[in-house]
Amino acid sequence: MSRSLVKLMFFIVGSLSLSPPPAGAYREYFTSEQKAQLDKIQTILVETIALTDHGSIDAAALSSVAIRRLSELGYTIVLDSTKPHDVVFRIKCEQHKTWEGTASAGGDNDLPDAPSRLWKGPACQLTYVLGGMKIKWQKEVRTAFVDASAAAQAAQAGDAGVFAIDKLKDALEKYEFPLLLAAEWGHADRLLKMLDLPGTKVERKVKIISLLGEMQADEALPTLKRALQDRALNKDAAVALGNLGREGIPLLVDILKTSTQPELQAAAAKGLGKLGGLHGDNSVVDPLLSMLDAPGIDIKVQTEIVWALGKIIDKRSLEPLKALFRKVLMIRDPDNQDLKALKEALNWSTKQLDLDEHLS
Repeated sequence: MSRSLVKLMFFIVGSLSLSPPPAGAYREYFTSEQKAQLDKIQTILVETIALTDHGSIDAAALSSVAIRRLSELGYTIVLDSTKPHDVVFRIKCEQHKTWEGTASAGGDNDLPDAPSRLWKGPACQLTYVLGGMKIKWQKEVRTAFVDASAAAQAAQAGDAGVFAIDKLKDALEKYEFPLLLAAEWGHADRLLKMLDLPGTKVERKVKIISLLGEMQADEALPTLKRALQDRALNKDAAVALGNLGREGIPLLVDILKTSTQPELQAAAAKGLGKLGGLHGDNSVVDPLLSMLDAPGIDIKVQTEIVWALGKIIDKRSLEPLKALFRKVLMIRDPDNQDLKALKEALNWSTKQLDLDEHLS
């Protein structure tokens, strides 16, 4: 095996292990025909089912939640399968979940809303069907309790199955499945419209900004620039910019060098690392190095700068990182978690660059 191939494999494995691709990113496994179908989705057939230990019960309340929440994003909803529709969205809620997942770990399977092999309590499984084929997108919403009978008894709620389904309905009210579907289908325009609505809560705006970044939706760039002026959103906007094109580099550099908010500076450094690594753009190295050990620099900002430099193979970074590593190793403070995180970042990044130096 050639040295260049070994180097490439090491860098890829290291990058994946410490900086995995966004879990909600727009999927590339679709065929061209499927992507064209996704682009045109307007009418959604919603199918819901509610199962208790005594059999199925009326799922109208679940359908009502799906209709209202999907309609907020401008989709047209139908409940009759004989009516024209572009996609089928299914919600299956059970008092005792039946496992329908495909994998146990890795990637999306490690997320909180991923189907769990271990969970046997009340849960709703969310899937969709495109062109007659079930797509490998699956989310799971669970109750706070595993034993529906004990929970219903404690709440003096009567029938445990009905109680469990009702609590699952409440969970669906809070879970952002409409945003996740819009992102999965590549509908950035709908997310941007929701983001700009006056009544959209900050928590939802943060989720939308995160999804737009994961989708690498370049059309979101103007909106993300505006979000940088909003203290409640600027950190997430800076991270999202790191997933977009090179146009975001000057903005992130300016934030890193001039912001008085360490959290925002750290987010900008993270974004620059993503941009530099994604596009192979070494122009971000100099501004990152200029702030690496700047007077008064916050240790959390330093840590993100170190991670960023380790993702961009550039020999200019090696000696400054080694010098900082030597300085940090002299500090004895075993209970300082921020210092521990910085040492971990320095250890990884110097190894990345050291390997490149020896194999090049």
